[in-house]
Amino acid sequence: MKIAFIGGGTMGEAMVKCILTRKVAEPQDIVVSDVSAWRREWLNKEYRVSTLADNAKVIEGADLIVLAVKPQDLSQAMEEIKNLSPKQVALSIVAGASLLSLCQGLNHRSVIRAMPNMPAQIGQSMTVWTATGGVGQEQKQMAQRLLSSLGEEIYVAEERYLDMATALSGSGPAYVFLFIEAFIDAGVYIGLPRSISQKLVTQTILGSVHTLQETGKHPAELRNMVTSPGGTTAEALLQLEKGNLRSSILEAIAAAYEKAKRLSISFSKGES
Repeated sequence: MKIAFIGGGTMGEAMVKCILTRKVAEPQDIVVSDVSAWRREWLNKEYRVSTLADNAKVIEGADLIVLAVKPQDLSQAMEEIKNLSPKQVALSIVAGASLLSLCQGLNHRSVIRAMPNMPAQIGQSMTVWTATGGVGQEQKQMAQRLLSSLGEEIYVAEERYLDMATALSGSGPAYVFLFIEAFIDAGVYIGLPRSISQKLVTQTILGSVHTLQETGKHPAELRNMVTSPGGTTAEALLQLEKGNLRSSILEAIAAAYEKAKRLSISFSKGES
């Protein structure tokens, strides 16, 4: 599989690293374009992939073209590589860029839209993706191999789920990191050294997540297993409920979803 990357920034580099680590492709099968000479030099030195400054040249001979540019640079990038070969498939990870806007911008029918998240940097991404009707089964399998190298992946038939995934899993790591930060700060507030508090919090969260995955139990059932009547956990949970933790999380994700929908609409109207 020959893969061309339009954009070699943080997420583009993460994808290259995962693809090579999982041996989905070899360095000689990957070409990356980027406006930054420093980034091109770094990617070539670190991963032994070819790098170019010309977007039009980077797609020559590629089976899969990954659009990994910033949203404000997408229109220009598409203009430079439009009219792809029918055998080529374009895969966009640009937040908010709808299939319609991608097809129109590229003048191409075989387009995939994917939403990975930041843990792709360590091969632990959660990626949700969909495709146009012009994408063949072999092309879907090719894209699945690439996306599964980043971590877990889910294919959805309806594009509207991509905006939901953007709000939930795409932005999700930021919510988790904010909670972890507050969790650690709370330990420091009650008197723990920061290094100890961070160790306690990190392992507590890891252990809790693994327990959820391995037992298959509902989170509420596991929470009840920790909560003794009249105990310290019950007291802490009472304070969290008083602070409207549940509704705050729901409202935050709903707001992110509305923002994602507005971005998709603006892309479709060419307002990006």
